[in-house]
Amino acid sequence: MTTTQWLLRVTERQNPRTRIDTRHVDGEAWTVGNDVQALIHGASYFPELLRCIRAMAAGDLLLFTDWRGDPDQRLDGPGTEISRVLCEAAERGVIVKGLVWRSHLDRFAFSEQENRHLGEEINAAGGEVLRDMRVRPGGSHHQKFVVLRHPGRPGMDIAFVGGIDLCHSRGDDDGHGGDEQRQPMAKVYGQRPPWHDAQLAIRGPAVGDVETVFRERWEDPAPLNRNPIDRLSDRLHGEDRVTAGPLPEQLPDPPPCGRHTVQLLRTYPRRRSGYPFAPDGERSIALGYQKAARQARGLIYLEDQYLWSPAVVSCFASALNANPELHLIAVLPSFPDQDGRWSKPPNLIGRQQAIDVLKQAGGDRVAIYGLENPDGYPVYVHAKVCLIDDIWCCVGSGNLNRRSWTHDSELSCAVLCADREGSLVGHAGQVLAGPDSFAQGLRVKLACEHLGRASDDVADLLDPAGAFSAFAASAVRLDQWRSGGMKGPRPSGRLREYPAPQLGLRTKTWATPLYRLVCDPDGRSLAKRLRRRF
Repeated sequence: MTTTQWLLRVTERQNPRTRIDTRHVDGEAWTVGNDVQALIHGASYFPELLRCIRAMAAGDLLLFTDWRGDPDQRLDGPGTEISRVLCEAAERGVIVKGLVWRSHLDRFAFSEQENRHLGEEINAAGGEVLRDMRVRPGGSHHQKFVVLRHPGRPGMDIAFVGGIDLCHSRGDDDGHGGDEQRQPMAKVYGQRPPWHDAQLAIRGPAVGDVETVFRERWEDPAPLNRNPIDRLSDRLHGEDRVTAGPLPEQLPDPPPCGRHTVQLLRTYPRRRSGYPFAPDGERSIALGYQKAARQARGLIYLEDQYLWSPAVVSCFASALNANPELHLIAVLPSFPDQDGRWSKPPNLIGRQQAIDVLKQAGGDRVAIYGLENPDGYPVYVHAKVCLIDDIWCCVGSGNLNRRSWTHDSELSCAVLCADREGSLVGHAGQVLAGPDSFAQGLRVKLACEHLGRASDDVADLLDPAGAFSAFAASAVRLDQWRSGGMKGPRPSGRLREYPAPQLGLRTKTWATPLYRLVCDPDGRSLAKRLRRRF
């Protein structure tokens, strides 16, 4: 197995206008020599982010993007509210620049006021945060990353990339008691909704790539918002910024410091005015998944907020059809995050279709699970994780749905691990991954959490087939305990068999158009839609 079998080459990204690849002196579409750490849950990510920001000094550079930012979200207890932490950094001379999605109106359960207030407070402290609405109609900027650069101290440079927003409900841990700063959700999730999520901490040359993603968006000359009513409102609020201020010159990439290969995968839609760095859009998340899925032989492991759309899961279905030994595990939210007659069915249409496609391809080799915390509340799975054969790992903001693959801005990271001789480490055929496999280490860590196991009780989890059996047995025990009246001690583990949605014909008739046009729209050109290509 070679890197080029798993990662996209420059031409395969299908976006020659981006600087992401052309900036590499070796001509490759990835960087080597990185050190990547998986931070599972906000309770792991937030304190590490806080520590790194508080270590920054005057002249350092802090860049961040977000879908939603709550100014009062605490990173590690009182006094660590994200707005306060970023304001303090700006006040001591750190150059703070941010891009947050402007958001749709709060009355539609979005983040208009929260994102406005976060920017106002940081701007008043000397930073510069822009509310960015340079999106396709009905779309969003969904990227969630932070870049910290330190002139003269490149060993401190770090980028955080993943699915965790700087907002309420994200500060949960592996106990899944929920974040006390909760975000309103469906009643089934309780007063403190349990939340499962993932972020990557990246050190090494790939930090420069993540910074370049920010710079391309920041330097986009298009107006931040073309809506004349919004622009009038901004002037009335004293927020008349329509263009971005200058950024300092980009520093050289940090030196190599590890054995991880990192490729940035992105989504940008085909926008009418066009992004200068992606005039026809970019769908490298979709293309990266499709290429990696073609290599799958043992196990595809997914954690995802949605798992929608037959077009998206067709790459996994093709792999299952082509390889009779291949298994697939998916961990999903058992229920949508919002209640309501008009919001719930459109959220279930795409998932029902996707699960049907996977089951038809893989039969009992496909297992779909939800999570439940020790108190019996479902855990909302917000993570976007894909692990294939313990070789290819992808973590980021991109979900497995058409919106994330074509319509909104997204950023995900594919990670491979090489041994000291430069060969890939992972599971190929019957060869088990070594102890240095990043993908296997993450898969086993997640499995221990879901199975309620100690970190050293992993002998049967190292092999993908053993892990598939362990998940199935754990879910059966918990489901049987539930259906049997919960007599005796609660079994260890949090896995429940996912209750596949069954929607009637009448519901499908009215919910399907809403699903396709609103919940999971398509940002591809008409030509690509007709050819069924990403």
